[in-house]
Amino acid sequence: MDKTVQTDDQKEELPKDEKEKTNETEKAEGGGENGEGKIEYEKKTDEESMNAEEKKEDLNKLDVGMKNDEGKEGDVKEINEVKNDGARKEDVKKINEIDNSDAEKEVEEVKDGEAKKKDEENEGKAVEEKHTSEGVKERVVKIDQNPTFVEENGELNKNEKADAEDVSSCNVNVSSLSFKEESNLFSDLKQNEKKALVELRSKVEEAINGNQLFKVKESDVQERNEEKSSENSGEKEMEKPKENEGKEDVGDEGSEANSSMEENKDGMQEGPEKERVVAEAEEKKVQDQAMDGKGDSIDKDIKLWGVPLLPSKGGKATDIVLLKFLRAREFKVIDAFEMLRNTLQWRKENNIDSILDEDLGNEFRSTAYINGSDRQGHPVCYNVFGVLGGDEMFSKTLGTEENRDKFVRWRVQLMEEGIKKLDFNGVSCLLQIIDLKNTPGPSKKEVRLIMKQVISLLQDNYPEFVVKNIFINVPFWYYAFAAFFLPFLTQRTKSKFVYARPAKVIETLLKYIDAEEIPVCYGGLKRDNDSDFSAEDHAEEVLVKASSTETIEIPAPEAGSVLIWDLVVLGWEVNYKEEFVPDDDKSYTIIVQKERRMGIQEGPIRNSFKNNEPGKIVLVIGNAPFKNKKRAFYRYKIKNVSSAS
Repeated sequence: MDKTVQTDDQKEELPKDEKEKTNETEKAEGGGENGEGKIEYEKKTDEESMNAEEKKEDLNKLDVGMKNDEGKEGDVKEINEVKNDGARKEDVKKINEIDNSDAEKEVEEVKDGEAKKKDEENEGKAVEEKHTSEGVKERVVKIDQNPTFVEENGELNKNEKADAEDVSSCNVNVSSLSFKEESNLFSDLKQNEKKALVELRSKVEEAINGNQLFKVKESDVQERNEEKSSENSGEKEMEKPKENEGKEDVGDEGSEANSSMEENKDGMQEGPEKERVVAEAEEKKVQDQAMDGKGDSIDKDIKLWGVPLLPSKGGKATDIVLLKFLRAREFKVIDAFEMLRNTLQWRKENNIDSILDEDLGNEFRSTAYINGSDRQGHPVCYNVFGVLGGDEMFSKTLGTEENRDKFVRWRVQLMEEGIKKLDFNGVSCLLQIIDLKNTPGPSKKEVRLIMKQVISLLQDNYPEFVVKNIFINVPFWYYAFAAFFLPFLTQRTKSKFVYARPAKVIETLLKYIDAEEIPVCYGGLKRDNDSDFSAEDHAEEVLVKASSTETIEIPAPEAGSVLIWDLVVLGWEVNYKEEFVPDDDKSYTIIVQKERRMGIQEGPIRNSFKNNEPGKIVLVIGNAPFKNKKRAFYRYKIKNVSSAS
């Protein structure tokens, strides 16, 4: 019962807030007045709980909204990514469409180009047919080419690539060892080349039919003018008496004297003018006669190097000759025609057609000669300038003006000998080998001038007759000399030049010429006046690798046979021996050549052996370690005693 009882005064001392809370509590507990306080409290608590639940729902809604917003943002991102992907795909599609359209355009352009090309070819054929209808026959020349020898695209094979740096120096363009002649087939020519050939045919045809292919000399025109003027003067003198007899006496003697003086004065003034007019008229008359064929008889059987020049009656070789002049003048028809006329005039004035019948001696034969042919059938012309280095030989050959002129004419004769070997069908060019060993340097002025004269003469009158110029044994000073004049040459001319140092002579020549066609002096197997072998006896090749030994066996099945063989190893530096091994095991092996070391300076070997019993000749080649592989070429022949005797 210790409860504290608060008085009214104590209650009044409480703060207002606490009083309000106390009253509310009392009302709630006691039900307030008439029991309404408790109901209001319950309502209030219900409202508060409802408000709290509403707040929770709002919070949940906010969370859901935020989540929805995040989902929407993710959806938006995904949608944007999808859109971006779609845009990218559309861009890629557009790019592909553009590429496809470009490709289609390129294809259409190619088709259009091919169509144009066909149209141009048809036009060329139409021009040809038209020209043929006028009397000029179309000719097509086939060239028998060996595609296995060299590649048409000019790329070097493996062996050629390995030696390319040694073959050429001083930045000379030797990118192609292909030296096939350019095609003379009309179908293989470019459109502008076809057109030029047709035009040149027409000009040559007209010139021959009009007797205008050879130029009219001024001296001939002057002689005819003089003869004509003398004839005219004689006729005038004969006509003067007749004119005087026909005249009537008019006036007195004074008037006659005056008139005669005036006539003489007029005659003196008109004399030089009349002579000039007469000369011009006579010259024109001579040219008109040449054009109309009324002068000298027309010679339609004009030939150049044995080839008829009249296109309408010529054979297949006529186009080849005309193409030579066109190529020499870059298919400029007027220049090519003028060059042809100049060549014909030069040949006529110097009697070149009969030069092969002249005896010009043998003192120049050591300076140049034609020997054998290359793999394509081109005759090979060797030029040896080193023999002119000696004073005795120089004075003998080029010491005087007469000898120099004779040398130039002899060199033209040699060129004609080489051309005589051509058929102007499959082969229409020569292969030139220029040996520069011991060649006089630029300081020897006479040699330089005479060679310049020869080269200029051949270039002007023998166009496109050299398929390749191979310079061998090239000294170092010549590289500087070549580098000086090469920039002035066309790319087409420079592509015909090949250079080889002394150590690479035989390797370079073998790329163009077979071993049996290369002279012994240059490392080949060909000998002068050879009674044992000919060019038809082809040589076989064998490779000798480093640290290995190769044997070559020559069978001798019958006793009493004579075995002959040729052998050369490029660069040598190998061990070599020859033996005869009998078939009978009880017989002894015969040493034909003891084993010895062959130096780099060794030349080709020729040996023979007569066997007394069946067996075989064995040639043994041993290569040392750490050496490059060696190329050996050999051939052999077996003769019985009767044929050998």
